[in-house]
Amino acid sequence: MAFQVSPGINISEQDLTTVVPNVATTIGAMAGGFQWGPVLERTQIGTENDLVDIFGKPNADTFEWFWTAANYLAYGNNLWVVRNVGANALNAVVGDDDAGTAVLAKNKDHYDGVTFTDQLFVAKYPGELGNSLKVQAIDSDGWADSAVNAAFIANFDGPPGTSPDVANANGSASFVANDEMHVLVIDEGGLWTGTPGYVLEKHAFVSKASDAKKFDGSSNYVVNVMRNESKYAYVGNVLQFTTNSTGTEKAAGLAKTGGAFLTFNSSTASESVPGGSMTLGVDDNTMTDSLLQAGFTLYQTPEVVDITLLLGGASSTTTGKWIIDNIAVTRKDCMAFVSPASTSVVNNSGSEVTALTTDNTALGSSNYAVMDSAWKYQYDRYRDTFMYVPMNGDIAGLCARTDYSHDSWWSPAGLNRGTIKNIVKLSWEATKANRDTMYPLSINPIITQTGAGVVLWGDKTMQVVPSAFDRINVRRLFIVLEKAIAIAAKAMLFEFNDEFTRAQFVNMVAPFLREVQGRRGITDFKVVCDSSNNTGQIIDTNQFVGDIFIKPARSINYIQLNFIAARSDVSFSEIGG
Repeated sequence: MAFQVSPGINISEQDLTTVVPNVATTIGAMAGGFQWGPVLERTQIGTENDLVDIFGKPNADTFEWFWTAANYLAYGNNLWVVRNVGANALNAVVGDDDAGTAVLAKNKDHYDGVTFTDQLFVAKYPGELGNSLKVQAIDSDGWADSAVNAAFIANFDGPPGTSPDVANANGSASFVANDEMHVLVIDEGGLWTGTPGYVLEKHAFVSKASDAKKFDGSSNYVVNVMRNESKYAYVGNVLQFTTNSTGTEKAAGLAKTGGAFLTFNSSTASESVPGGSMTLGVDDNTMTDSLLQAGFTLYQTPEVVDITLLLGGASSTTTGKWIIDNIAVTRKDCMAFVSPASTSVVNNSGSEVTALTTDNTALGSSNYAVMDSAWKYQYDRYRDTFMYVPMNGDIAGLCARTDYSHDSWWSPAGLNRGTIKNIVKLSWEATKANRDTMYPLSINPIITQTGAGVVLWGDKTMQVVPSAFDRINVRRLFIVLEKAIAIAAKAMLFEFNDEFTRAQFVNMVAPFLREVQGRRGITDFKVVCDSSNNTGQIIDTNQFVGDIFIKPARSINYIQLNFIAARSDVSFSEIGG
């Protein structure tokens, strides 16, 4: 405390209530190809409906990625998704007289930096789905021509006029008054809703004035409203709106306080509702290794995004190894879940084990990774067809479900916690001999059990060298312990390395470990943080050492049952152990 130089009372507080916090253990993450949605931007998804709403339904190019994500969400409700597209992908556009040059706007931040030319409206994201959209706008001049624009007008409660914000700013010039406009977004082709002509969005009474505000203080400028609120379209080049009736003046006049102001060319009836059918949107959803790795790169920094379960999807072994080595092993707070190549286990009768061994060797050894042994055959209700998809989404999902029902240090395998959802059949059925070959290589078998369905029948990490960390539950236990205690230990930074601080650390960590022990995660532990490991040399170099010894609980992988037949005249006490 500060020294007092005259009589008085000084009151201070010191917080000694630091505890080890709970940490999230069920946060999935993946990257892949999708029909719609922001590109190279992390988006958090909670349900399959959210997945469809943001990233679109599956098609022939994207179903493996879609269903990896959807299958995970059948078990858990927290998944980060990153979409990427190839170099040929383009957003649909509409310009003057339905013309326009296609462009690529990957996400909102990318849109902000794109220079638009003849595009009046631009589809929100790249892809052919944008070609199903029709986007139109109308102002007071267009509204006045009700005979021509009756179908548009029927969607709104009243005509656009002068917004309260512009009126209050005394906007009186002819190009400032009547600043309001309506924007209509329609599913013209029916690809979004199944109903051609269905109205998707109505943006009523938005303003042409760049500095116009709503009652709540947020921007009412049509460009900002469409950017921030529309799910389907942006405004492109604002100069497409700003040719006046003489066709010579661009960006006529000012807004209420000096910004840009949009005007329409209303010299002809056909121009009184700018916009129209969007075209030129292009898909490019073939996911190369470089595209996938660029997507997964967004998960590399722990300080930026918290993840625990990394889904490889339909990645090749090249990308699978990259995910393991450059994200899971580097972060050390998550696990990567990978599947074999489809060619290894789908329609490869009799050669599955050999192919799996090749894939396993290519992926390498790591206790931060888990490899499964099959793809699953399931029904795609969006396309009304059956298909094979990788199972790493399901295996990660079993871990997520285990977190909810038990704890992360319980094994996700077996009849109690390892049942696979939404499966018709496996791509192949491994025999006991097959499993005896795969399991020592750390490939987790998935089998069909009569009466129980399809079950994960192994809980190994990809570490080949035998140790406690060759089991999923042990690795996940240590991720939880290390993550939680590391967060709590930050409170020790910049404190003195003395007896008091060291005792405070022990008193913080020990109750947390006792709780984990009570929940069957560990069998015993010891925390050492005293002068024995915080020597003078350690203290003088501004370090602090806490040694935490853990005896992890082990899952049962092998059961021996001995049945002994005895004669009727033999006493069990004579032959019993």
